[in-house]
Amino acid sequence: MLDCYGCNNKKLKNKSFISSFLKNLTKLLDMKQISKPFVIPYKTNKKTFDKGGISAVILIATSHISIHTFPQNNYMNIDIFSCKKFSRRRVENFVKKEFGVKKIEKRYTLRGKMFKR
Repeated sequence: MLDCYGCNNKKLKNKSFISSFLKNLTKLLDMKQISKPFVIPYKTNKKTFDKGGISAVILIATSHISIHTFPQNNYMNIDIFSCKKFSRRRVENFVKKEFGVKKIEKRYTLRGKMFKR
């Protein structure tokens, strides 16, 4: 799970960029894409911190990758849920480069510790 601060505002609003980003991240990690990216822009009129952005997900054979953007705050979060191991450093570098991220908070967890593989 990555919380990304100081992102490029225009990219956080760009549906086609986010769709390409998800496909390219999947390729970079050598994961098998099993759906097209679903990229949904949304707006809200409610008086909350959330003024709208884009939510997107791509299904991969080993689970999914999701992204939620908050352009008004130059912030986004990305979750990569995968049963396949992958390079964390590679993901972080790619995300920083693609979105111009200034700071990343990272959380990694191993799920299903008792699940027999």
